[in-house]
Formats: sequence, structure tokens, C-alpha cells
Amino acid sequence: MSDEKKLVVVVTKGLDDERASVAWSVANGGLASGYKVTMFLVSSGADWARKKATAVARMNPLDPPVGEMMQNIIDDGGSTMVCPPCAQVRGYEKEDLIDGVELAGSTAMLGVVSEGASTLTF
Repeated sequence: MSDEKKLVVVVTKGLDDERASVAWSVANGGLASGYKVTMFLVSSGADWARKKATAVARMNPLDPPVGEMMQNIIDDGGSTMVCPPCAQVRGYEKEDLIDGVELAGSTAMLGVVSEGASTLTF
């Protein structure tokens, strides 16, 4: 196991649930604390990865915009994975997703967990 601090945040809530904003906020707190962050978007959480979705979502007005928090994860070298079946059931293909987001299943996420990542689910 690596000494690198890792955090996996599983996002199950979509554009209509403020708890999703909390997930992105906690993930950005992890970045600020030196964690390598992996986001795993499942169920309606997959909606966050759709291009332009964050432009219309209205979350907690005291949090930074979710799109900004998502981009922080990507820019910092973290990863954002979208459950392929969750994307497929919504009609999303790779080209529908934000640049830097990947379609990757539970095996990929569990690979990070097996490296000692802490996990949180929202």
C-alpha cells in the first residue's frame, strides 16, 4: 500500500439533491488536505458528468459552483468515473460527458479502494 492519502467519494445524488453539492465540497476539502481524490458517479449521480449539466444545476448558494468543484478534481489529477450502466440507462455516451471524465465500473473504483483509499458515499 502506498503512503499517499486517497479518498473515494461515491455520488448517488443528482442535480436535484443538495447532498450532491456536499459530496463535491467534501472532495475538494480532500484535495486541499492532500488527498488524491476519485469520484465515482452512480445512479442519478451520473447526471453530473453530462456536458453543461452544472450550468443549470442550482445547489447550495454558499458552496462554489459544482462545475468549478468538479474541474478542481480533474485539474488536480484526481479522477471522475461514471458507472457505465448508469450512464447507459440515461442515454449518455462518452461524447456526452465532460472532458476528463471516464466511463469506468466498480472494478476500477474498487482498485483504488484496495490501495487503501478511504470511502464516503453521498
